[in-house]
Amino acid sequence: MINMNKKNIAVLAGGNSSEFFISLKSAETVANEIDKKKYNVYTVQIKESEWTLINDLNCGLIIHKNDFSFIDKGQKEKFDLIISVIHGTPGEDGLLQAYFDMLQIPYVGSGVLASSLTFNKYYCNTFLRNFNIVNISKSVLIRKNKKFNPEEIISQIGLPCFVKPNAGGSSYGITKVKKSEELQGAVKEAFKESDEVLIEEFIDGKEIQCGIFKTKNNEYKLPLVEIIPETEFFDYKAKYEGLSKEIIPARISKDLTEKCQNITSELYDVLNCKGIVRMDFILKNGEYWFLEANTIPGMTAESLVPQMIRKAGMTIKKVMTLLIEDALSK
Repeated sequence: MINMNKKNIAVLAGGNSSEFFISLKSAETVANEIDKKKYNVYTVQIKESEWTLINDLNCGLIIHKNDFSFIDKGQKEKFDLIISVIHGTPGEDGLLQAYFDMLQIPYVGSGVLASSLTFNKYYCNTFLRNFNIVNISKSVLIRKNKKFNPEEIISQIGLPCFVKPNAGGSSYGITKVKKSEELQGAVKEAFKESDEVLIEEFIDGKEIQCGIFKTKNNEYKLPLVEIIPETEFFDYKAKYEGLSKEIIPARISKDLTEKCQNITSELYDVLNCKGIVRMDFILKNGEYWFLEANTIPGMTAESLVPQMIRKAGMTIKKVMTLLIEDALSK
């Protein structure tokens, strides 16, 4: 029986990208950690045109897209707040945010512009170059079915370099290219994940990641993570199959720690982010180089942000309550 005195919260899972199953795991973590004494929590799976409830009591009930509602025992139920844990499209690129804006349903996390901009790595980098907040590596954008000259690109970017989908996450489709003859195959692999491919300069340094979230009244800078992959770089296996060391807090000085946290806070504001965001950097010779901003970071048991939260002495339940109350207070 639905408690009418509680707000209805929808946790969105799935999506239309290779990150579908990771999203399901992230959503399970988030849904389990939301305070059930305060909120009615539902998990909604989105996969192409099929939108259904997948939590135990309501499993299989269809979500009506005209108003994002469902019918339970003849009674129409609507949601007071959305928490999207969909990595990739349509959750992380602004599409669902635009839909909920039109329906005037509040949600936790970044809005349409911040989501679409940060999801497009090339345009995000181009935008951030205007602010001189952080170093941005050289890059070239290639679009599907457009010819490109590998030798010309390599003369611009250098070797080794990274070839990655311009829109995507969890390190799907990323290749570290060491020889010019490897470039064509790497681009082909990246095109499996996105219609645009980014070829990016390799910066040799420590990979440092910083989590942050802000409410109307407070800012929460989380401890830094130092990534030491056992693979060639922090790829899918390193992230999700235990082939990396994740050291929290990162083994760097207090000054460099605060510098990274302050850069992250500035980028968060410039990009107009909301909710929890994870920023990824390379630290080289005391300088930070921006990799990307993750507006819907992984929340699985193996993911970095939950580790950061716990290291900060907080619980995921407490953080979710802060974000939910903040979003509902608009």
